[in-house]
Amino acid sequence: MAIEELSGGQLAALVERVFRVRPTDRALAILVDLPDAARPDTPAWKERREMAAGWADRLVPMRERLGMDVHLVLYRNVRTNNADLPGSAWFYAGKPLPATADELDPASQVPFSSIFQSHSILIAVTELSPTAPLKLMGRNYSFRAATMPGFSPAMIPSLRLDYEEINRRVLRLKALLDRAEGADLVFQVENGPECRLFLDLRHRTAHASGGLLHDPGTAGNLPSGEAYVVPYEGEIEGDPSRSSGHLPVQFGDEVVIYEIDRNSALRVTGSGEAARLEADHIVREPAYGNIAELGLGVLSDFGVEPCGSLLLDEKLGLHIAFGRSDHFGGRIGAAQFSRPEEVVHIDRVYLPSVQPRVHVRSVDLHSPGLDTPLMRDGRFV
Repeated sequence: MAIEELSGGQLAALVERVFRVRPTDRALAILVDLPDAARPDTPAWKERREMAAGWADRLVPMRERLGMDVHLVLYRNVRTNNADLPGSAWFYAGKPLPATADELDPASQVPFSSIFQSHSILIAVTELSPTAPLKLMGRNYSFRAATMPGFSPAMIPSLRLDYEEINRRVLRLKALLDRAEGADLVFQVENGPECRLFLDLRHRTAHASGGLLHDPGTAGNLPSGEAYVVPYEGEIEGDPSRSSGHLPVQFGDEVVIYEIDRNSALRVTGSGEAARLEADHIVREPAYGNIAELGLGVLSDFGVEPCGSLLLDEKLGLHIAFGRSDHFGGRIGAAQFSRPEEVVHIDRVYLPSVQPRVHVRSVDLHSPGLDTPLMRDGRFV
C-alpha cells in the first residue's frame, strides 16, 4: 500500500487553516523527539520523525507564501507522555537524521526557551506527547502549538476534515459541560457487573479542541475534535470533590475496575496481572489515580475509524484520563509525582474496538434545573 503524503502546498494550506497565519508570524518550528538508550527506537517512531523532516523540507520553499522561516528542531525524549520538556534542543538541517539523541553535539544545543521566544507556531510530531508542557509554556510565550504524538501516515486523511464544522460541534459540547455540575456515567462489563460513576464538574470550565489554533498561547492536538473538562479535584478548603463510583478499564482481555472516591482511584478490583500492576501503580504514585479528564470526541460522526493511536482514537468518542491535569486547569502537576519519568496523563478510550468488553450504556449531564441526556449505547443523542 502506498503511503499517503502531503505536498508543500497542502502543508502550507494546513498551516494557514489551523493557525490562521498572521503578518506578525516570523518562524515555524517542527519539533521531533529522539530515542536514546533509555527509550529505544521503534519502526513507527523512525517513520514518524522522517515524515516530520520531510514536512520541514517541503515547507521551506513555502516561505514567501507563509511569510515564515521553517526550522526542524530535535530534542531528547522525556521518557513518558506529558512530562516536562528538556531544557535544551537542537536546530537540524542535515541528512540523514540522527538515529538517537546521543549522536547530537552537546555544544550546539540551544535553550528551549529561545525557541519558544523566536517561533510563534510549533508543530510537534513526536513519539511521546508534549501537550501538557506546551499548553503551560504557551501561556508564557504566546506561541500556538499543534501536538501530534503518535501520528502516522494513516492519519493524514483526518487532516483534511471540515474543521469548521468539527469546531462548531465541539463548542456546543463545551457549552453543555460549562453549565453542568456533574456527570453520571453507566458502564456494563461483558460477563461482569454494571459500573456507575459520578464525576463532579463544579468549579470548572471546559475546553474546546476543534482543530483550530488561532489564538496566541493555545496548544492542542492535531488531528482534533473533542470537548473536555477536568473534574473538580477538591482543592477548595472544606469542599471535597464528589466524584465517586466505579470505573472499568480493559487491558488486553482483562477488565480492571477502579474504585473512585473524591476523584481519585483508591483501589482496584480484579484478580489478573493488569489489576495487580494497576493496584501497585496507584500505591506507588497516588497522583496517577487522579481522574484528570472527562473527554467527548466527535470524529466518529465524520466517518473516522480507530487506528490504535490515542492521538486519533480519543477524538472519536468518550474518554477518561488518569494523572496530570494542571495543563487543563486542574491541580495535579509534575510536582505531585515522585520523579519526572513517572509524570503521566493517560486516556482510556471507550470504543468497541478499543475496549470491547466495556459497554457505555449512558452519559447524562446535570445542570441547575436541567438534566441533559448526552450519550446512549456509546453514541451522542
